[in-house]
Amino acid sequence: MLSSVVDNVPLVAGAMGMYDLTVFPVDHYFWEMLAYCAGTGGSILIIGSAAGVAVMGMEKIDFIWYLKKISLWALLGYLAGALSYIAMDMYIFHTPEVDLETIKQVGQMLLP
Repeated sequence: MLSSVVDNVPLVAGAMGMYDLTVFPVDHYFWEMLAYCAGTGGSILIIGSAAGVAVMGMEKIDFIWYLKKISLWALLGYLAGALSYIAMDMYIFHTPEVDLETIKQVGQMLLP
């Protein structure tokens, strides 16, 4: 959700430096979830993505209007998508490295 305030690129670049590739290899579930969170979290606030800022100017959408009418729905969609991704990875794809500790780490990333 930090990506709705901070640009996605520095956020992901900072996260790449924080986590060791021996703990989370390149194709690890954590990096996929980070990409989802950074890319989708920006839509919670209209100013969190370049597309949001562009549509704000083109359609004359007010920030406060978006905050009141859309942000809650965007947050619910964001959380539903994250939970769906975790559930699919645990129950459909049966990824062995998704355990309780990984879910806690991803949860800390989702909710500050």
